[in-house]
Amino acid sequence: MKYWTKGVLFTGAMWMGAVLHAQHCYWQQEVRYEMDIDMNVHTHQYDGHQRLWYINHSPDTLHQVFYHLYFNAFRKGSMMDMRNRTIADPHPKIGDKIRYITAGEEGWIRVERLRYRGKDVPFYEKGTILQVPLPEPILPGDTVLLEMKYRAQVPIQIRRSGRYNSEGIAYTMTQWYPKLCEYDEHGWHPTPYVGREFYGVWGDFTVRITIDTAFKIVATGILKNADASGVQPLKDPAKPLWTWIYEAQDVHDFAWSADPDYLIKRFVRDDGIVVQYAYQPGEATKHWEVLPEIMDFVFDYANAKYGKYPYPIYTFAQGGDGGMEYPMITMITGHRSLESLVGVSVHELMHSWYQGVLGFNESKYAWMDEGFTSYATTDIMHQVFPREPSSAPDIPEGAKELMELYLPPADNPFVKVLDRYIEYANSPYEEALCRHADHFRTNYAYGMGSYIKGQVFLYQLGGIIGEAQRDRGLRKFFYEWQFKHPTDEDFIRTMEKVSGIQLDWYLEYWIHRTSKIDYAIDSLWQERDGQAATAVRLVRVEEMPFPIDVELRLIDGRRYLYHIPLRIMFGHRPLEKGQYDGVQLLDDWPWTNPYYVMKLPFREDEIQAIIIDPLYKMADVRRNNNVLIVNSEN
Repeated sequence: MKYWTKGVLFTGAMWMGAVLHAQHCYWQQEVRYEMDIDMNVHTHQYDGHQRLWYINHSPDTLHQVFYHLYFNAFRKGSMMDMRNRTIADPHPKIGDKIRYITAGEEGWIRVERLRYRGKDVPFYEKGTILQVPLPEPILPGDTVLLEMKYRAQVPIQIRRSGRYNSEGIAYTMTQWYPKLCEYDEHGWHPTPYVGREFYGVWGDFTVRITIDTAFKIVATGILKNADASGVQPLKDPAKPLWTWIYEAQDVHDFAWSADPDYLIKRFVRDDGIVVQYAYQPGEATKHWEVLPEIMDFVFDYANAKYGKYPYPIYTFAQGGDGGMEYPMITMITGHRSLESLVGVSVHELMHSWYQGVLGFNESKYAWMDEGFTSYATTDIMHQVFPREPSSAPDIPEGAKELMELYLPPADNPFVKVLDRYIEYANSPYEEALCRHADHFRTNYAYGMGSYIKGQVFLYQLGGIIGEAQRDRGLRKFFYEWQFKHPTDEDFIRTMEKVSGIQLDWYLEYWIHRTSKIDYAIDSLWQERDGQAATAVRLVRVEEMPFPIDVELRLIDGRRYLYHIPLRIMFGHRPLEKGQYDGVQLLDDWPWTNPYYVMKLPFREDEIQAIIIDPLYKMADVRRNNNVLIVNSEN
């Protein structure tokens, strides 16, 4: 029996002694799936037989289990249908389309029989969730067999999954099987499928898919009955159907796609990882020809900076309705410009790190799943397609000679991300990121919060603890928590250990509130004590505290940087001289104080300008109050 405690595996006698000394005991459930699928490509229906071994590593006795029946979302009157009919900004790919589909176009999963410990048990379908009361409980440490027979229909509505998408891909098979819900320290997670985000149990899969011989398949895991090409099974010419056998270990989901016209290209990287590209060849997909070379570079860069991809294979498959990640495979639409194709490929690949290997509960921590992935995507895309930032905004009248004070660093790819967040934060739509993914009031708030504000969280962390320490913390977090279900608190604790800085305040203000950052220069005066000194009063205009940098620019061209940490941090990031003539650490700023007075060892007539946050370390929502022109050159 396995027990996990903070990344350490204990067995047998070790467990009892270790648990007495463990500050926090971590455990997670485990599954082993064996599935046989018979696909009828004429009716778009399939019969499934599933054998599921469930290992209860929890300390709890379980009296029921739950399954996801995702395809039931694609029926008239489903929660997905009603949500898109009633929300202010429905998903553009759904809208009210489900409302008008016919019976042969709907998606559904119908469980026909379920056996537990060898006996038939009752079950209750509740939309996209199957509830199964158990006649005998699952005790801590038990391994039980759940055996199911079911029938399903692939929906015509494309929302990640579905049949014959806009580019003609026959089957995108994602969220396609009865999937056991996760049970963790917070209990069961029978989350209805309303439109976004997933959470699954770690385990192993053996999947046998029988389908017409005209179809080619790519899937999560390794094709175990492959012929010499490695991309299709050993064939019997006399049979009208082929069976594709896939195995995958240490994953929390399984996806596949099928199409008669797939061209499957297979490349073996220097590190032995196999990377496959499955697409319909033609003018619309011409950029797929150069994608392998670019993604080979991306793999190298991501492995070095974010942690090594741990699986033996990865597949980019044309399919779906945009881009959606799954273990060892992603489904992406393929009729794109080169930059768009690379962008979606990078983003979905990086989900292999954030949610693929670090199995966040996406419903609860969508900002970690999408935000961390988007952060890595912005970083990597800048390596592939470097570009200059846009011109400076909001130049104060009479300060044209100091335009460069507002210009962000030329090599900073996150400036546009900061700008998008600021636009969102200054709108009436912002919501706290701790909200469940399905319960945001608007799709706009979900998207901007999870993808944009989520990556700003990581970007700003570099301004708090230092970029090198943040990057080291990301790698440490990846290796310590891979193949587990980390939370936001686990991430913050890792960053605190790496940096020695207290960070709970950052999680509170940025994730659990809609607090904004806005610092301004309030006033300046010459000291009257006979010393050559100038006092500058800074003010925190908005609620959120943040460690700040202040640049002093003198008329003679010298430049100095002053760093003011927060008192609640009990530390500060490493300070480097960089482009400055000097760098100085000032006294910390208590968060209770709206004002802060700093003393500069120069006369007022020596000072050209004072600038808050010259290096763009934070998402200040009003940067036009960050500069004070003391003596203009004009």
